[in-house]
Amino acid sequence: MARLKEEYKKTLFPDLMRKLKCKNPHQVPKLEKVVVNMGVGGAVQDSKLLEEAKEHLATITGQRPILTKARKSIAAFKLRKGKHIGCKVTLRGNIMYEFLDRLINFAIPRVRDFRGLSPDSFDRDGNYSFGVTEQLIFTEIAYEKVKHTFGMDITMCIKSECTDDSRELLRAFGMPFKKDIKSKKKK
Repeated sequence: MARLKEEYKKTLFPDLMRKLKCKNPHQVPKLEKVVVNMGVGGAVQDSKLLEEAKEHLATITGQRPILTKARKSIAAFKLRKGKHIGCKVTLRGNIMYEFLDRLINFAIPRVRDFRGLSPDSFDRDGNYSFGVTEQLIFTEIAYEKVKHTFGMDITMCIKSECTDDSRELLRAFGMPFKKDIKSKKKK
């Protein structure tokens, strides 16, 4: 079992149930899946970029990515409907918790000039999304093998009743939000 999943079941779950005053265990927020998406705009002219991005995403997540296609044609970008322009991975179960553990504890602290993640990036369903500008923050990627840097979007799908519950779940996991970092510096 993943370390973060075990910690969630043993300590975080009962703490969240008390803190959020949940009467039913099914009301406690729960992480359902993590989707990592890597858009490669340069893949329109050079298909080798997409293969490189696919390799990096597989190395980072530990799961083989699927290719995403363009939904519509855009003449200004020389893009045709159905052409491959990115790749994505949907993580669930132990792999999801292991990825999240590596993301929070190793990758995010390696971001240059990091001041915390925005606590307002939740959608109305309580899912949290943020972007990473380069794949080099992950320790799995060897710096010498990188020819091009790619950004990625990471979405955490959370089953909860409101965004405040989702925010509390991510805080319990150790997600570094801006307001939390400021309050730690003042102490």
